[in-house]
Formats: sequence, structure tokens, C-alpha cells
Amino acid sequence: MLLTISHTTHYSYDAPVSYALQRLRLRPSSNRQQKVLEWDIDLDGGQCEVSYVDPHGNNTDLVLMEDASHQLRITARGKVETTDTVGVLGFMPSPVPLWHYRQQTAVTEPGDGIKALAAGIDATEGLLPALHALSARVAEAVAYVPGKTYAATPAEDALSGGEGVCQDHAQIFISAARIAGVPARYVSGYLMMDDRVDQDAGHAWAEAWLPDLGWVGFDVSNGHSPDERYVRLATGLDYSQAAPLSGMRHGIGNETMIVSLQVQQ
Repeated sequence: MLLTISHTTHYSYDAPVSYALQRLRLRPSSNRQQKVLEWDIDLDGGQCEVSYVDPHGNNTDLVLMEDASHQLRITARGKVETTDTVGVLGFMPSPVPLWHYRQQTAVTEPGDGIKALAAGIDATEGLLPALHALSARVAEAVAYVPGKTYAATPAEDALSGGEGVCQDHAQIFISAARIAGVPARYVSGYLMMDDRVDQDAGHAWAEAWLPDLGWVGFDVSNGHSPDERYVRLATGLDYSQAAPLSGMRHGIGNETMIVSLQVQQ
């Protein structure tokens, strides 16, 4: 499937910003699930200071906002050819050892609720069906309701609250899988929706390592593994390490952010 993507993030401020630095993880890489045919990032109000590949293999750009500016517009666009591998990314080479993906972070640290989910992982019929069953239990426990959580909401809090979004679903799944000794990581990216082109946010899912398959994706929010409608952007231990955009700024002005995203065939 050939997907065309346009993703614009517009930051505006009601007073000049003396210093602002944004970290962009907005350049997808080619792998067995996707082939990047075209990709560009346009900047209005800022300039790219350095580009590099981070320890998780994510293409990363550091963008410095122009001095005393009131706005920064970042547009990533391109074409990606995707393949349905039934969620199996496989044995991708990585400088990060597998044991690293068994470590919890501040937002994936489990409490009693996640520990109970992990205790229900029954791999007697195989690890793959056990992880799909875990995904279903997470989705049942946490209804998809936007606006109830935020970027730094701990997975345990989202579970106890019973409401969240794809970020929360992924981090709860990841936390429970790690308790069971399964390496797991967070994935940010894009999903072509069946009923719309315009979206107001990207998507997120989880990947777990299975000895006989390598990395396998689990989209808890939609109840299946990623197929040809998905494009991977970045991975990390949690949202903070795979977020498409993150940064810092100095200045007294209030910030407004508007996101425009189109994913279409």
C-alpha cells in the first residue's frame, strides 16, 4: 500500500521566545514493513542545528527556534510503501540489548493493577496468543477516551482511572509484558484511518520480543497487530523516548499548539 502523509505542528506564542529547542523524531526508516520513498521536513521560524540517529535507532533532528520569534511551524511529509507482515517486524539489528527493554521507567512502573494483569499472562499455549490476550484485557480495562490523560500520565494511573488513549494502552501493555520477562517497547507512528483522512494526532502501539519471531507489534487500542495501514516513526522504553516532538523553551509567553495530520492512500 502506498501511503501519503502530511503532518504539521504549529507552535505560536503571545510574546517573543528568547530560546526554544525542539527534538524531532519525524523521519521514518525503511524496514521489512515499510519503504520510505520520499520524505522531507520543512521549517518556518526555526532551523535544524544537528541530525543524528539516537540509541534506539530513531532518526532525530534538533531544531532551534529563531530568536525573538512568535511562531514555529514544522511540516513532515512524504510517501511510504507499506507491507502487511501480520505485525511481525522480525529480527531487526539494534545497538540496544534486549535486557534494556525489560526495564521499567517512571511512567511504566507497575502497581497492583498492572501486576494483576501480568499475573494473568498464560503462555502454556504459546507466548504470541498470551500477548494478544493481554492486549485484549488492557483494552477492556481502559476505555478509549481522549482528554482524560496527558503525556506524563503513569501507566498504573491510566489503568486505575479506566480511561485513556493509545499511549496509555501501549504503556500498560509494555509494563505488564516486562513483569513477565518479555522485552517490550513503545512505538510512535501513523495509522491510516478507515473513516477519515484528517486527524488531530499520530498513533502509538507496543512491540514485544518473541524468541521465534523477533519484534511483534500489538495495537491495543484497535485490537490487532499493525498491518499495511501503519507507518513506524520511532521507538523507546516509553512515550518520552519515542515522542515525535519534544523540547524546551525560555520565555514568558503562553504557547498554543495546533496539529494537522493527513494520512491517505
